[in-house]
Amino acid sequence: MGARTLIDLSHTVEHGLVTLKGYPAPIICDYLSREASRGVYAEGTEFHIGRIDMIANTGTYVDSPFHRFADGRDLSELPLEWLAELEGVVVRAAGRGRAIGPEAFAGVEVAGRAVLVHTGHAAHWGTDAYFEGHPFLTRAAAELLRDAGARLVGIDSLNIDDTDDGARPVHTVLLGAEIPICEHMRGLEELPDDGFCFYAVPVKVKGFGTFPVRAFAAV
Repeated sequence: MGARTLIDLSHTVEHGLVTLKGYPAPIICDYLSREASRGVYAEGTEFHIGRIDMIANTGTYVDSPFHRFADGRDLSELPLEWLAELEGVVVRAAGRGRAIGPEAFAGVEVAGRAVLVHTGHAAHWGTDAYFEGHPFLTRAAAELLRDAGARLVGIDSLNIDDTDDGARPVHTVLLGAEIPICEHMRGLEELPDDGFCFYAVPVKVKGFGTFPVRAFAAV
């Protein structure tokens, strides 16, 4: 098999990054600076140990069922088979309006696949426009993906749900069926519609429902 191209589908986490308006940005700093480490190690030897304080929903992240349901699987309980080396498919939803319904997935084989919804909204990342009028899936779309056997669903938007709907029906439907969600993706325009493998593996944290990932595709 020839060499495969790896395509990064994640945003960079950096000091002061605002992923969700109204939620704190990460604080990235030194725990042990290189200068301070010189007094700890042998002459000529230095290390940097960083420290980060952030909420779980930072950058590009995966939601596990525990994010929505107290008795759902947390990050540490997600099988790697649900998150890595998944056959992927991209659904092109730009121009369909904000509410992306089941018709967007007509004729798409989603069973066992990572279904990545390309809306183009990632182009607004880092601007106020990212937080306004974002595309989202409808409950009916989530039910179709659940019933058709999707393994993971991702989107390059602020939220897979309409943030004006406090019931969060898409999170409820998908996470209730143990289908992880990957939000705030980027770079989906660089992927083919299918024929790639998808990876989005978070840190194995007990009692946590969400964590940033380095999402990528192998094409």
